[in-house]
Amino acid sequence: MRDLSKYQGIFPAFYACYDGDGQISPEATRALAGYLLDKGVKGLYVGGSSGECIYQSVAERKLVLENVMAEVGGRLTIIAHVACNNTADSRELAAHAESLGVDAIASIPPIYFHLPPAAIARYWNDISEAAPNTDFVIYNIPQLAGVALTVPLLREMLKNPRVIGVKNSSMPVQDIQMWNDEGALVFNGPDEQLFGGLAAGAAGGIGGTYGAMPELYLKIFQCFQAGDVAKGQEIQNECCRIIYKMCTARGNLYAVIKEILRRTGGPDVGSVRLPLAPLAEGDSPIVDECVSMIRAAIGKYC
Repeated sequence: MRDLSKYQGIFPAFYACYDGDGQISPEATRALAGYLLDKGVKGLYVGGSSGECIYQSVAERKLVLENVMAEVGGRLTIIAHVACNNTADSRELAAHAESLGVDAIASIPPIYFHLPPAAIARYWNDISEAAPNTDFVIYNIPQLAGVALTVPLLREMLKNPRVIGVKNSSMPVQDIQMWNDEGALVFNGPDEQLFGGLAAGAAGGIGGTYGAMPELYLKIFQCFQAGDVAKGQEIQNECCRIIYKMCTARGNLYAVIKEILRRTGGPDVGSVRLPLAPLAEGDSPIVDECVSMIRAAIGKYC
């Protein structure tokens, strides 16, 4: 029986790292991976929504993963999101990820066309087949993909021995309970409910704001493990307040997060790729306020 303990903990969703010309920066990619390693996270989720994957080519996504693995491979658990909106490219990324020695690959369902469950299962199984020695994680994010994972579809996928579970980014905590009942390992996706997701049975969390304040999410996980519900909820609420403040900016959330990262001593990883909106005029004071809130929370709880 495989050991799934390497999937228990905090997994920042890795950010796309660009140079001044908006191209993938290997140097910044390595710097961010090393920075998060030093923070003490369990692993990284590379090439997902936070990585702006749908705005990158297959070659660019390979370049990102190669540099992450060169910097922290073997020292962190690496889950590589490999889905593209066609099977052939997804299989190419899956095979590439396995060749680099990642711990798991992950995939959203195909987007745009509404496919029946049998077609979605075939898509995921075809991707998994291209990485026959690597764990597979279903990425359930219905609010963006337009398709929601169901119990019958999960049961069909669990017939594939490489499928270990679900990265669940739907908001209902009930979904985590349902996937657990089917024997799936579950990662909590919504950052705003990490503590609740852990209480519902999630093994860990994968989150887009984790990289901006990893200390706070690590502390939430520690509180959960220690049974300190009151403190865990208190820190979770503070994280939510910070996220709500981030979302008041006009620029895209990841543009805000990347600037927060830079201002809190992390590496400069550039901005976001169009059509995502960069920071707008008037966003800087919001970033400053978020930085102050993060520093105050870390000082209080960590």
